[in-house]
Amino acid sequence: MGSCRRRCKRELLRLLQYAFRAVTGQLHTDSVEDELELSCVRHRPEGLQQLEDQTRFSKQELQILYRGFKNECPSGVVNEDTFKEIYAQFFPQGDASMYAHFLFNAFDSDHNGCVSFEDFVMGMSVLLRGSVQEKLNWAFNLYDINKDGYITKEEMLDIMKAIYDMMGKWTYPMLKDDTPRQHVDNFFQKMDKNRDGVVTMDEFIDCCQNDENIMRSMQLFENVI
Repeated sequence: MGSCRRRCKRELLRLLQYAFRAVTGQLHTDSVEDELELSCVRHRPEGLQQLEDQTRFSKQELQILYRGFKNECPSGVVNEDTFKEIYAQFFPQGDASMYAHFLFNAFDSDHNGCVSFEDFVMGMSVLLRGSVQEKLNWAFNLYDINKDGYITKEEMLDIMKAIYDMMGKWTYPMLKDDTPRQHVDNFFQKMDKNRDGVVTMDEFIDCCQNDENIMRSMQLFENVI
């Protein structure tokens, strides 16, 4: 039982790591098959067929994900504190708590303060196998912290600072304290086409689709698993 629990925990950790890499464009294709090792799972959770219809995961993959999720989260949901604890294991050199907070809110689709297995699988389906449009919509939702349909420069800066805090001080070359703001100023100037101080979803998607670096990272996701 101990080895099974450890393996299931690794599966959950790896999937959360995918979420970070997908959002920040750091997902690579090497050794991806090892990340979602497929094996037969006897237990078939309730609602599996419905989730298979709603996501791009197979029955076998959903069974593996469900088993890992339930072993790590017996209650069937993940609260924010647990999510932060799990995510912090990826970045011991930095402080991942704020980025994990934003990511948790993006997965918590009904905003009830917890992430269910359904929330988790729906989000991962978009990040790993969704269309470019779906991935960009999801990324917009992450940056739109207050969910008002717009991204402000302050919201973008909050996310960027959280990413730098998570990566820690041991980056090379050493980053200056004002680096996040400089990056946000550059991004925001490109995205805010009408200079009204906010970025709409259309502006966000249009800018991303015309950015070769962003599109290359998005295209990688389509064949990743």
